[in-house]
Amino acid sequence: MQIIDTHCHLYGNSFLSDIDAVIARAETEGVEKFYLPAIDSETHQAMIDLETRFPGKCIAMMGLHPCSVQEDYQKELAIVEEWLAKRPFTAVGEIGLDYYWDRSWDAQQAEAFHRQIELALHYKLPIVIHSRESMEECIAIVREHQKGALGGIFHCFTGTADQAQRIIDAGLYLGIGGVLTYKKSPLPEALAGIPLEAMVLETDAPYLPPVPFRGKRNESSYLKYIIEKLAEVKGVSKEEVAKITTANAQKIFG
Repeated sequence: MQIIDTHCHLYGNSFLSDIDAVIARAETEGVEKFYLPAIDSETHQAMIDLETRFPGKCIAMMGLHPCSVQEDYQKELAIVEEWLAKRPFTAVGEIGLDYYWDRSWDAQQAEAFHRQIELALHYKLPIVIHSRESMEECIAIVREHQKGALGGIFHCFTGTADQAQRIIDAGLYLGIGGVLTYKKSPLPEALAGIPLEAMVLETDAPYLPPVPFRGKRNESSYLKYIIEKLAEVKGVSKEEVAKITTANAQKIFG
């Protein structure tokens, strides 16, 4: 099987001591590419360095994470613009809204989201969206900008079947990760009627590990557990899940 992890923070501190082993374990399981979403200027260089270390395997995005939208967000957005003008990236991400941790910056998060979508349209890049506790607001903003040219992924999709369909109708894909495997997750039911052609796989490593690794560090080799569960939900083989989701990722990122 050829598998793509469309969203993993493998450049983070939790992987400093064993990143070679992490990549090797993933490759043993068929994971051939690792897409790296940006957070903010404090981690850009680590992300770029990992991409350089594993050329053609680890592939960087550029963007400002909503949780990093604070007092200096204008400066951070300027840094994003500088990077995008300086060299190619595969996507603008991870961008969006986070209404879980801190509601003090809602207006600034929305401004940053709008501006970065416009950057994506300018550079003809897909977007990768963080939508924690803000799914409806993110869908509305995407639809506002969708004039036929905007594509990308709703990372860590945990919404309803109706929200999934509206995202698909807006021209974007659903990023499916470890939450699918959780015992009380409503995601299996929400995805039952959604075609695999609308989904891609992700880990969000080191976060959100699938069962049986909850509470531990997540890594890209664990995609196989998400594939197993998605195959069960959709009533198809694991090979079919891998084939279709990989093709979807290739359509998005090229």
